[in-house]
Amino acid sequence: MSTEQILIAIILLATVLLFLWGRWRHDIVALAALLTCVVIGIVPASDAFSGFAHPAVITVAAILVLSQALQTSGAVDALARTLLPESTTSHWAILILVCLAAFLSAFMNNVGALALLMPIGIHLAKTHKLPAGKVLMPLAFGSILGGMTTLIGTPPNLIVAGFREELSGESFTMFDFTPVGLTVALAGLVFVLIAGRWLIPTRQRSDVEDFDTGHYLTEALIPEGSKAIGLRINEAEEVIESTGAQVVALVRDGHRIVAPHGNTKVRQGDTLVIEAEPKPLMQAIVLLGLELSPAPDETKDASQSAGEDSQSDELALMEVVVMPTASIIGRSAMSLRLRARYGINLLAISRQGQRTVARLRSMRFRPSDVLLMEGPPDQLQAFAFNHGCVPLADRSLRIPQPGHAWIATLTLIAAVVGAGFGLMPAAVTFCLGGILLTASGILPLDKVYTSIDWPVVVLLGALIPVAQAMSVTGLADLVANSLVSHIPMGSVWIGIVVLMAVTMTLSDFMNNAATAAVMCPVAVSTANSLGMSTEPALMAVAVGASCAFLTPIGHQNNTLILSPSGFKFGDYWRLGLPLEVVVVLTATPMIMLIWPP
Repeated sequence: MSTEQILIAIILLATVLLFLWGRWRHDIVALAALLTCVVIGIVPASDAFSGFAHPAVITVAAILVLSQALQTSGAVDALARTLLPESTTSHWAILILVCLAAFLSAFMNNVGALALLMPIGIHLAKTHKLPAGKVLMPLAFGSILGGMTTLIGTPPNLIVAGFREELSGESFTMFDFTPVGLTVALAGLVFVLIAGRWLIPTRQRSDVEDFDTGHYLTEALIPEGSKAIGLRINEAEEVIESTGAQVVALVRDGHRIVAPHGNTKVRQGDTLVIEAEPKPLMQAIVLLGLELSPAPDETKDASQSAGEDSQSDELALMEVVVMPTASIIGRSAMSLRLRARYGINLLAISRQGQRTVARLRSMRFRPSDVLLMEGPPDQLQAFAFNHGCVPLADRSLRIPQPGHAWIATLTLIAAVVGAGFGLMPAAVTFCLGGILLTASGILPLDKVYTSIDWPVVVLLGALIPVAQAMSVTGLADLVANSLVSHIPMGSVWIGIVVLMAVTMTLSDFMNNAATAAVMCPVAVSTANSLGMSTEPALMAVAVGASCAFLTPIGHQNNTLILSPSGFKFGDYWRLGLPLEVVVVLTATPMIMLIWPP
């Protein structure tokens, strides 16, 4: 190995290990890998950021904008209501919902498609008294399978198409992925829908009314001589923080103040509404010198009282799941100033089935956390919409204007047709579609940039030059030779299987776009070593990078259903492993048929 090959190999190995470690975000790791290559001279400084001008990166950003427009227009909601009437049986409802997810994922971001349909899936599970995971895992896997059927369905397809264009001057078109992708998706969907009922683990998680946020919601009076008099609300909460109790409201002069500001001073005669389990509640009352109100029905069951308050004071309880791209990840309720800015109480957090009310204000949010929040309905909806959270107990995030759904749908169709028939490059057609929807007012201007998943954009833009460096230094040829050294000459199908399996394995533990970028040079070198054309090798990478079913971290959609389903890390492989076998057995002959080696 040459010095350059050793250096790029070390950088790539460190990059993959950091991806697997997960301590730092993928985009930061990818950017660090790129800059390291520039510093040591493997990537010319003039080409350092050339990846950000790559058509695949532009197309990904444009697709995310169009996906957001479809969400805000209500197009998918209308389609779901039409296809899923209340009288539908559970088996038919799951079938229709999963097929709808696969169809939508072919033409919009598959994470967005799942985010739109997941509340419907949870409602379906509750209606038919099914464990949420029995609906959500098929829904997530269906959205992943549907993404591989078109050029724009998933970032790996765009990466593969861009790599082919740089190699031969001709890119894969919109529907070049469809014969293989659609066949694999149909086979996978049939398997998931049939085998899922036995292979998906039965896990239970509490619904909103059963969420373990404390057994009692109690009003406690501030009597004369109370230790709480003169304290600010945040100071009072610091006093009782060790008990796990929390102040959720303040009653003053007969008026209820929901989520009082932390700087509000407590006065004699005020009433604090405290939520806690029985023992911590008594501790909190002693610490602050409070008195229980004399009314006989003062202490109420938390779920009943919350429901009554929601009606009388226009409050609502809402569960929201934190998406992998949510802006609140790594922050806490305290740093977000939920009460001061939104008038919202954070009541509980569910994290992979573990629930707690202790020290909620300082807990940092993680992807797939489920948050139980209390506040005015419009504030809850605004918070979820603006911060990238998906509501599980309420769907009314927006009120679409009449006609917006049709405009958004027709714009997407026009962009797909324009790209599919080669009238203009995909990046251009989808950017035009995004501009049209913004100009028409369907997508507000302030949502254009927030709808783009910038970490993914940075990830792609940074890794494209690194992947090119693999080819330039000859490392890709070296890796390919080691892969095919034990494959008999002429056994092209074995080469395709090996490429697909290696790509799948990487994609189960690291970002699928990053996997595609790393494996494309290896696929081309493998094809050259086996004496086959590059198209089937690149198709094998596209399929393998899209099919991450073994772990909750392999794909964002897997992460998104983790807490709502009550799943554990090891629950995915039971259905995911045989599904990946089905994918390989289906994709290999189809690739060789459609793209002769």
